[in-house]
Amino acid sequence: MKKIVDRFSVKSRIKSFYYAFRGLGSAFRQEHNLWIHTLAALVAVTAGFILGISLYEWMVIALVIGGVFVAELFNSAIESLVDLISPDFNKKAGMIKDMAAGAVLISAVTALVAGLIIFIPKLF
Repeated sequence: MKKIVDRFSVKSRIKSFYYAFRGLGSAFRQEHNLWIHTLAALVAVTAGFILGISLYEWMVIALVIGGVFVAELFNSAIESLVDLISPDFNKKAGMIKDMAAGAVLISAVTALVAGLIIFIPKLF
């Protein structure tokens, strides 16, 4: 039987970070929308520095950016899993992929609205 201490070793934690970064790299190679989200995030962060947004506004920007990336990564994982399980056309598989894409859309629109609420008053 494996010791509990072995399961929580520093080596295994480092491996888990390696796998997570490998997954991010894979997602960025396969999902072009991640590049669009990255560009939008860079624009928001640059605007935040230029316009001097508050700490609370930075918190909102960080949360919505993170939310969009998390949604996009889950969407990518769901699409890959559906393609693996159902490589041929399947109406339900398509619906599942559409719902995952809808989650990304909701998170991106939420981020846009938050950005407009924060940045428009500072521009006018």
